Amino acid sequence: MTDTQRVSIHGGHSGQFCSHAENTLEEVVQAYIAKGYAWVGITEHMPPLSDRFMYIEEREAGFNESSLLDRFEKYMAEGRRLQKKYAGQMNIFIGFETEAYTGAIDFARQLISQHHPDYILGGIHHVADIPFDANVQNYQRAVDACGDVETLYCRYFDLQYDVIRTIKPKVMAHFDLIRIFDQDYMQRWQVPEIHRRIERNLQSIANLNLILDYNVAALRKGAPEPYISQPILERARNLGIAVVPGDDSHGAAMAGAYIEEGIAILEKTGVTTQWCKPVDIDQQLKNP
Repeated sequence: MTDTQRVSIHGGHSGQFCSHAENTLEEVVQAYIAKGYAWVGITEHMPPLSDRFMYIEEREAGFNESSLLDRFEKYMAEGRRLQKKYAGQMNIFIGFETEAYTGAIDFARQLISQHHPDYILGGIHHVADIPFDANVQNYQRAVDACGDVETLYCRYFDLQYDVIRTIKPKVMAHFDLIRIFDQDYMQRWQVPEIHRRIERNLQSIANLNLILDYNVAALRKGAPEPYISQPILERARNLGIAVVPGDDSHGAAMAGAYIEEGIAILEKTGVTTQWCKPVDIDQQLKNP
C-alpha cells in the first residue's frame, strides 16, 4: 500500500458551505495537502429546490431557498479559486452532490448548465421525499411511507436508476446508503426484487463507464464496512467498474479518515488501485 496514491473522490464538505460540517473549504483543502493527497474531489451538496427540502440544521441557521442558492454560487466560485491557488500542490476537482427528491433531477440539470462543474456525484438521500439518512426516526418514517423495508430498498434503487440514466453522474455516491439504519441489510441483497435492481443499476454504471465511490465515512460512523457492501463490491469488480475511495469528510479533522483502511479492503478484494479520475485534467481546464 506504500505506493498507492491517497485520493478522495467524495470529499471536501466544509462548514463554510454545508451546515452539518466544520471549517472553511480552504482549511479542508489544506488538510488534504498536508496529508499528501494526490487529488481530491470537492463535492458540496446541491442547494434545495425549495424550503421544503431544507435540512433541519439549515432551518436552524436561518437559511432559506434563496440564501442557500447564493451560498452554492459562492461555493462554486471559491472552489475554482482554490483549484487555481493550489494547482501546484494537489489536483482539485470541483463538483457537487445531487439529490433525488421530487424535482431535484431537473434542478440539478439547471445547476450543471449554469455552473459547469468538473463532475457530478450522484447521491440519493430521500425516499418518498423523506431524508432517510438524517436519523433513525426519519428512516422509520420512510419505511412507513413505503409500507415495509424491502419496498424502501426497491424505491431507493429505482430513484438511483433515474439519476443514473438521466444525469449520468460520473461518480455514484455511497451506492447502498439505504442500509444505513438497517442491521439486517445483508439479508436484503438476497431478496429477488432488490437483487434485480442492484444488478440493473450496476450494469448501467458499467455500460456508462461511471465510477463507484467507495465511501469509508461508514467506518468513521461505526458501520461494519464501507458503502459499498462486500458482495456488491465484488460484483462491481467482476463487471469492471472503477471503484475509488472517498472519505465524505465534513471538516479538516476528517480529511482522509479511514482512507487507508478502505484501500486495504480494495486491494484485498482485487480492485485496481490505479485510480480513475472523475474528469481528465485537460477537460477540467476547459471549465470556467
